[in-house]
Amino acid sequence: MLPRLLLSSSRSTPSASAAVSAASASRVGATASNRNLIPRLPAPLTSSGLSARLTSTARPALFARSFVTSTDPALTQATAVTSPVTRRPDGFPQKTTLLFSIQDSVGALDKVLRIIGTDLGISLTRIESRPSKTKDFDYDFFVDFDAKSKSQIDVVVAHLSGSPDSPAKRVRVASEGELGLQSAGGATMPWFPRKLTDLDSFASKVLSYGAELDSDHPGFTDKAYRERRKRITDNALAYRTGMALPNVDYTQDEVKTWGLVYNKLTDMYKTHACREHQYIFRLLEANCGYSPTNIPQQRDISRFLKECTGFTIRPVMGLLSSRDFLNALAFRVFYGTQYIRHHSKPFYTPEPDICHELLGHVPLFADPDFADFSQEIGLASIGASDEDVKRLATCYWFTVEFGLCKEGDALKAYGAGLLSSTGELEYSLSSKPELRPFDPFKAAVTEYPITEYQPVYYVAESFRDAKEKMREFAATLDRPFSVRYNPYTESIEVLDSKEKLVKYAQSIRGQMHTLMDALEKL
Repeated sequence: MLPRLLLSSSRSTPSASAAVSAASASRVGATASNRNLIPRLPAPLTSSGLSARLTSTARPALFARSFVTSTDPALTQATAVTSPVTRRPDGFPQKTTLLFSIQDSVGALDKVLRIIGTDLGISLTRIESRPSKTKDFDYDFFVDFDAKSKSQIDVVVAHLSGSPDSPAKRVRVASEGELGLQSAGGATMPWFPRKLTDLDSFASKVLSYGAELDSDHPGFTDKAYRERRKRITDNALAYRTGMALPNVDYTQDEVKTWGLVYNKLTDMYKTHACREHQYIFRLLEANCGYSPTNIPQQRDISRFLKECTGFTIRPVMGLLSSRDFLNALAFRVFYGTQYIRHHSKPFYTPEPDICHELLGHVPLFADPDFADFSQEIGLASIGASDEDVKRLATCYWFTVEFGLCKEGDALKAYGAGLLSSTGELEYSLSSKPELRPFDPFKAAVTEYPITEYQPVYYVAESFRDAKEKMREFAATLDRPFSVRYNPYTESIEVLDSKEKLVKYAQSIRGQMHTLMDALEKL
């Protein structure tokens, strides 16, 4: 069973999605699982034989929610919504990536897919390609599937390698459990999302399912409450990139619970919250329906954030790993729950809920400097090692969740864990805790309790200053490449070649030209 943060009656937990690994004594206590994939953007296929085959069969799979060998749209759609994955002690099921090479010939890829799908009954979740690095083959393919066991992986490799009908050559496992891939610098590298739709693969990969309640949860014996949460989390499970965010028709009991928390916290915001939070909160009341008698919808909030800073909200059905949650921040995507705490204890929750997400987190994602800071943490997590992800998650804990900042001679709270907890919000600004200047190098290795108020808080000079310090910290992480987020394509670009650097420099040159032109006109 995953350890949870046990809270006092006036404390709310940090974000549901920001699960921190057990090695860092987090409230979730589960290590982020590695997903290993060649860190290259897929190149388009131009050769006539494979292009024709990809157009008719495999090309849709590159963007489908889930891949099946049949081209029946109904069959593809049916596999899109699956049950949440619960891993066994042996680590299975787990994402596995196979690499193989083929010659350019009509029907070659179709034969491989038929072996995997028809003969072995396996549904692929991803197909990507690139021109082969060897002169003996035309293309290398990467295919992902959720392996049920080590023996299943061996069977797939054996069939692709040994079947006389298989054109696949040099078949090998690219990712298997903790296995990493060799980069150009010889370092291992976990899989990471490179386009917005890749986040769809996180939908069912939760560490703790929001519809499942422990025996000490206030709603454990409330059958109606449990069924209600399941319906809400099922909506989150079904969501995919590009779909309209699901609205929730909250009940009178849920709105009443929200109102009690809302009124108590908003009274404290006037004296305890940072000015950015207070300013944006008023905008949320005016534009998104924030009020004690109405629970705002994620759809309206996400639209508002998109216009302000490019951030969006994505529903989540439970706790994500630190890696998955931080990776999403790189795309300016925040995972938030839609269910609410049990009405019997409105000021207690053993897990993050919509009160924590909407009252604590959402306002500051509309602030440009805070949004940039959050994305910096996300970008630093792309392709990072487990150890570095743990350090980044700890920095997240001491900033986005439990951070304080200076406002003149005063201290104010900006961390969501504070701004959604009346008890700790008051405690954090008292004389009881120890205060330290924010330094990510020190914060990243600071241990913290998970069952009581924090004895130590880190104080940021400003969001902009915190962002610059995070950039300096990220530059020291053991990662053999740099990345950037391309807002036009909503994708992560790996800057690992001269060609990519030249292209990036050209885009910067264009921006500098615009800047100089504007300065001359002032």
